[in-house]
Amino acid sequence: MDRQPELRELNFERRPPEEMQHRAADYYELMARRRTVREFAPDPVPPGVIENAIRAAGTAPSGAHKQPWFFCVVRDAALKHEIRLSAEKEESLNYGGRFPQEWLDDLAIFGTDDVKEYLDIAPALIVVFKQNYQEVDGVRHKNYYVNESVGIAAGMLIAALHNAGLASLTHTPSPMGFLNSILGRPKNETPILLMPVGYPKAGTKVPDLQRKSLSEVMKEY
Repeated sequence: MDRQPELRELNFERRPPEEMQHRAADYYELMARRRTVREFAPDPVPPGVIENAIRAAGTAPSGAHKQPWFFCVVRDAALKHEIRLSAEKEESLNYGGRFPQEWLDDLAIFGTDDVKEYLDIAPALIVVFKQNYQEVDGVRHKNYYVNESVGIAAGMLIAALHNAGLASLTHTPSPMGFLNSILGRPKNETPILLMPVGYPKAGTKVPDLQRKSLSEVMKEY
């Protein structure tokens, strides 16, 4: 039987109400400026920025503290290009018939297609994998709430990247099994996100979209 972890006192700072209100408002304003982009500059990201963003993502809560995630950072140009070719192959099938018409109609306002040149241009790609189970010394161990846990971690990663001054795109060229092959990841892992990360290209434009209001997404009881 596994030994229970030792307990230690929580390091928690209780802040004055006014400071809490300011911090909450400031963080909202920061995140309200976050936008998904599809045009990237090739400029490299300063050392340590992506790594610390992934460290932040790794602080996410997870079922039974299994931490069922793995992040691959791809900067190598040849590997990025190989990923692009495989992603475009799948996307060509998606746009060519696999996507239902309703999905294509909803995508039309963004002008997307099967050409994904940003996978070559962005200085880094982050591939987020979920670990469906863990295998230790040949013994399979169950992970819990995998989708929920990895989804939370991915959201925290996006927020951390934006907070650091980087843009990202949550690209999902389903199916994504080619990423396991290209990156040599084991069979217990499933890729869920392929994220180009970097600076937006100068002059990048994004759709003038409005997010739902608080009253549309919250009800107080």
